Amino acid sequence: MGTFTNIPFHLINRISMLNETDADSSENENGNNILTTVTTHGPGQQTVSIPDVIPLIAIRNAVAFPGTVMPLNIGREASKRAVENALADNKIVGIVTQKDPQIEKPTHQDLYNWGTVCFILKLLKMSDGDQTIVVHGLLRFRIIELIQTEPFLLAKIQVKRDPKEMTMDTELEALVHNIRSMANRIIELSPNVPEEASLILENITHPGALADFLAANLNISAEQKQDILETIDVRKRLQKVSSAIANQLEVLELSSKIQDQVKESISKTQRQYFLQEQLKAIQKELGQSDQRTGELDELTKRVEDAHMPEEAYKEAHRELERMSKIPIASPEYSVARDYVEWLCVIPWSKQTKDTLDIKKAKKILDADHYDLEKVKKRILEFLAVRKLKPDGKGPILCFVGPPGVGKTSLGRSIARALGRKFIRLSLGGIRDEAEIRGHRRTYIGAMPGRIIQGIRKVGVNNPVFMLDEVDKIGQDFRGDPASALLEVLDPEQNNSFVDHYLDVPFDLSKAMFIATANYMVPVPPALQDRMEVIELPGYTQREKLQIAKKYLVPKQLDENGLKKSDLVFTDKALEMIIYSYTREAGVRNLEREIGNIARAVAAKKAAGSRNKFKITERNVSKYLGPIKFEPETALRTSVPGVATGLAYTPAGGEIIFVEATSMPGKGDLILTGQIGDVMKESAQAAFSLLRSRSEKLGIDPESLQKKDFHIHVPEGAVPKDGPSAGVSIFSALVSLELNRPIRSDVAMTGEITLRGLVLPIGGVKEKTLAAKRAGIKNVVLPARNKKDLVDVPADVKRTVKFHFVTNVDKLLKIVLSEK
Repeated sequence: MGTFTNIPFHLINRISMLNETDADSSENENGNNILTTVTTHGPGQQTVSIPDVIPLIAIRNAVAFPGTVMPLNIGREASKRAVENALADNKIVGIVTQKDPQIEKPTHQDLYNWGTVCFILKLLKMSDGDQTIVVHGLLRFRIIELIQTEPFLLAKIQVKRDPKEMTMDTELEALVHNIRSMANRIIELSPNVPEEASLILENITHPGALADFLAANLNISAEQKQDILETIDVRKRLQKVSSAIANQLEVLELSSKIQDQVKESISKTQRQYFLQEQLKAIQKELGQSDQRTGELDELTKRVEDAHMPEEAYKEAHRELERMSKIPIASPEYSVARDYVEWLCVIPWSKQTKDTLDIKKAKKILDADHYDLEKVKKRILEFLAVRKLKPDGKGPILCFVGPPGVGKTSLGRSIARALGRKFIRLSLGGIRDEAEIRGHRRTYIGAMPGRIIQGIRKVGVNNPVFMLDEVDKIGQDFRGDPASALLEVLDPEQNNSFVDHYLDVPFDLSKAMFIATANYMVPVPPALQDRMEVIELPGYTQREKLQIAKKYLVPKQLDENGLKKSDLVFTDKALEMIIYSYTREAGVRNLEREIGNIARAVAAKKAAGSRNKFKITERNVSKYLGPIKFEPETALRTSVPGVATGLAYTPAGGEIIFVEATSMPGKGDLILTGQIGDVMKESAQAAFSLLRSRSEKLGIDPESLQKKDFHIHVPEGAVPKDGPSAGVSIFSALVSLELNRPIRSDVAMTGEITLRGLVLPIGGVKEKTLAAKRAGIKNVVLPARNKKDLVDVPADVKRTVKFHFVTNVDKLLKIVLSEK
């Protein structure tokens, strides 16, 4: 076989030179080799005999392989003696690896059993007394017995060589080809490996020799190399080498990729720098200013003109200084520029001057809204305080009431009365806290929250800021927006409100915040505590008539292109629309029905009609169709077991009917109508009170044990809850058992106890307005709610009679009719 003899000696320590060997051996009957003859193919080709007893040299952290040349530093005395013995005899030594490199005098247990028989090619003596030998690996051997340890290691061995000829099946050929390809790729990626390595690799034909050559030169641990040395089967040895070389190739390719990326980045940065310098030179020759310089000068001027607070001013200049050092094409440059521009456009010191003419403000409020005296009084009080103390903090108001009562439009009127700008922010459905406090600048596409955006939009720092639908705020994994509003709606904190994007304090105390809600229950208690709640319960029929005449009809005529003389509504017609076509606390549906009539008239006008249209009580149905609502209280309560109750909902006050019936059974109680837990408890209390007072009421107690009672509250699709239906349920059960209907002109509300007491409830004004709308003439209230009649409109007090009760005995005397 061919060998390679012209490799420079200085390459030996990096590339172990292959030297394939021809070996012949004879064995005795016990399988032990008597003599092995090896022909070396290298400098001074010769044939050497390998005896079965040879001196050993123990090496640390390295492994010698057959067919390779490697230098060894000899420092231990025992190793020097072994080298002297070999040189005096046949130059044959056994190279074995220590298991623990720290052991100075290894024994048989400290050495691996497998090593390599080597031929000493050269001996170099150093000035410090150490020696370096160059050895050529010949064959594998296994230690049979360690004969001596002093003055050097001497062992009886058994050599093992690879077969001369191997059957190259398809799998083995593919394995060899794959290993060669990966090895060549490693040589390409390794800058310190000379080109001669590829030449040596291509000329190795024996699979075993290929595996030994690569294992000797792979950057793997001594333990892994020893494992490959001890693998006698050539196919398995190739597989282990393939796995190790694949791992090393992966590391080298990744390292090369990273290095290429770094070079590309450096090269791109250098190219940009040179191009920028060239651009500066060209612009200078043409007399043009640098784009960056012009932009920075403009931003600096805007920062100076913005009259920012000191903290924001410092932050703006810090960003400007950073921009001067960032390449203009860098994304960081545009992010910093956007931030500085936001700081410049925010109205840090711009504000409108309040109109402190209280009489003029009162005229504006009266012109825009009918009634609402409590709200108007509060606004005029704020103006009076502002006039006496101009640097006072703005109030936090919260208008609570059913839809359509004018909460949002009232905010616009307040802004007009104060001479301030108006901004409205709808909070319905907001679930992300960043909508309020903004996104941090680390995020792509970050921007300030909607509070700061609104302030920037109106251009002043003291607008009337309406937070609409504060009870519709959501909450999920992105945070709780209601909690973020705690700082906004607190006059003690909002003078230093910090938006996450700006990251500098902004004074919100000059703004007047007004929140709106339909229902205060969903609003967190901490947020409720920061606001002054003003209730707008709804309008009476008389108030709706005045609102329709003064506001709604003129508005719809204008929106539909009609003149005042084209369409006229009589008071009776408007009353009919209010009573028979709408049933609501506000006036939104009323305006919608008036708009329907106005559009119908506009269509006739557009078709060429020159008539003047007058809407009367008789022709309302011609435009709006059949009556939608009619009194049904008398019809629903004409039989025993039905009571009229009053309820308070987010849409205002409502009347509800409580129906009771009985059937043969075992004294059970059935509840239906989508009733909440509190209302179920009230029904249980009413049923227990009925059974405990049955004899006093004239009801046979035994008959109650033989019946099942069913209580139903119609409109089962609408959820109902609360304790105020207790008196209604009790009255319905008593009416059923005594066979006495409840008066059709009576509605009731109140919580009952097991002792028969009637406890106070809330929403008196809303409930009485609902009774008025339904045509109820008598309303039964708990005695402790008498004080709440102060808020009830005067015309309701004139047309509705109020009865106050402390217990159910007095209640039954009022609500039950004759048999």
